[in-house]
Amino acid sequence: MPAVAERALRIVIDGRELVGQPTGVGRYLFEVFRQWADDREVRHTFHVVLPTMPTPALTALGPRFRWRVEGADRAGTWWEQTRLPRAAATTGAHVFFAAGYTAPWRLPCPLVVAIYDVSYFAHPEWFGRREGWRRRWLTRSAARRAQSIVTISEFSAAEIVRWLDVSRGRIHLAPPGGPPLPAHGPVPSPEPVVLFVGSLFNRRRIPELIEAFALTVPRVPAARLVLVGDNRTSPRVDPRAVAASHGVADRVEWREYVSDDELAALYARARVFAFLSDYEGFGMTPLEAAAYGVPSVMLDTPVAREVYGDAARLVPLQTPAIAEALTSLLSDPAAHDALAAAARQRLAAFSWARSATTILQALEQAARG
Repeated sequence: MPAVAERALRIVIDGRELVGQPTGVGRYLFEVFRQWADDREVRHTFHVVLPTMPTPALTALGPRFRWRVEGADRAGTWWEQTRLPRAAATTGAHVFFAAGYTAPWRLPCPLVVAIYDVSYFAHPEWFGRREGWRRRWLTRSAARRAQSIVTISEFSAAEIVRWLDVSRGRIHLAPPGGPPLPAHGPVPSPEPVVLFVGSLFNRRRIPELIEAFALTVPRVPAARLVLVGDNRTSPRVDPRAVAASHGVADRVEWREYVSDDELAALYARARVFAFLSDYEGFGMTPLEAAAYGVPSVMLDTPVAREVYGDAARLVPLQTPAIAEALTSLLSDPAAHDALAAAARQRLAAFSWARSATTILQALEQAARG
C-alpha cells in the first residue's frame, strides 16, 4: 500500500451509480461530493471510476475530482471485480470507497463500503432467487473485508449488526441531508395530487396505495395519483393494470423517470406524499417532499418512527386507514398545514455537511490504519 501523507489522500470511488438515470444511491453520492467540493479544508483528491463519461454536473465539481472512465456495456459484477481494482492500483489509491453495497474482492488498499439497508437478508422473498443470492454473497463479503461500513440510520446499523455479524463499532452513521428549501416556498397545488417518488419495489406497497387512493376518490373527486420511479417489482406489478382493476386508471399516472426540474415541479404541485414501505434504510423522498411543504403518509415502521416521528402521518398497512389519512390531508387544510409545518421543522435534523464529514473521517481512518 502507498505511504499515506498526513493530510492529502488519493481516494478512489466506485461512481457507477452517478451515471445513466441516478436513483437513491447516485443522488446520495452526488450530494456528498458537493459537500467535499465546497469544503476548502479538504485537501484530498477523489478519483471517481465510471463506466461512461461524466455529466457536466459532475465535471463542474472542480479540480479535486478526477474522472476515470472504464468503459463497459454494463457496469455489473464483472466490471466491479476487474475494472475497479485496476483503477485503484494504477491510481495508487490510499483508500477505496464502495458507495453501493458491494466491492471488489481484491484491492491494493483499505476499503470502506456503504450499505444502506439489508432488505435482501431480512426479506429474501422480495427478490428473485439468483439476484437475492448474488446480493447477499457480495454484500456480506464486502462487509467482512471493509475497515468501516457507512449506513444511514440506527435501524440500518442494527440490521447490519444482526444480519452481517459485524460489530457496531465498525459502523458510521451518515444519514442523508435535508434538501434545500425551494427559493419560492411551497406553491399551493391547483388540484389535490398524491405523489409517490422512488423505485417501485414490492415492499413499497404500490397496489395497496392504489387501492387506498381508489377509496379516497369518492370523498375527494378531483384527486389524482402520480407515481414516479422505475419498476423493480418481483413478482412483477403493473401499476396501470392495478389502477384499472380499481376503476381509477384515468386518475393514476406513472412515470418511470423524470428530470430534476420535472421532479421539482411535481413536488411543488403535490398536496400529499405517500410512501408505504415495509422496509427502508431511511426513506429519503419524504424528506424531499417536506422541503416543498408536502406532508407524508407512511407505514408505521421502526425506521419511519426514527427518521420522521410525528412529522409524518404513520398508518398501519390497512387500506381504509391509508385512505382516511390521504383524505384528511387532501381535504382538511388545518391538518395538512400542521403536518407540513412539522415536516419542514424536521428537515433541520439532517445535514449533508455532517454526513459528508462522517464519511470522510471513516475514509481517513481506514487509510491511516
